[in-house]
Amino acid sequence: MKISKEEILHIANLASLEIKENEIDKYAKNLEEILNFADIVNNANTNNLDITVGSNKAENVFRKDEVKDFENKEMLLENAPSKDRNMYKIPKVLN
Repeated sequence: MKISKEEILHIANLASLEIKENEIDKYAKNLEEILNFADIVNNANTNNLDITVGSNKAENVFRKDEVKDFENKEMLLENAPSKDRNMYKIPKVLN
């Protein structure tokens, strides 16, 4: 699958990446290889294969999700670089 310079620049913009003009061809080649491999995987013949979820019969090993009250909240907040109303205050991560 051929990837254009404009598509590479658009993807870089969406990912908030700054790429140099001399790197565009390298990124295009790498992305083309990834998409070609994905196409091979998507077109693999899976007829007459048993459905497989995993390679072993492992069961769910997650613990039960339970709310537990932590008694020393002040100690946790001591490590906070910034806090507001007994919560960690962090910088905005989305535009």
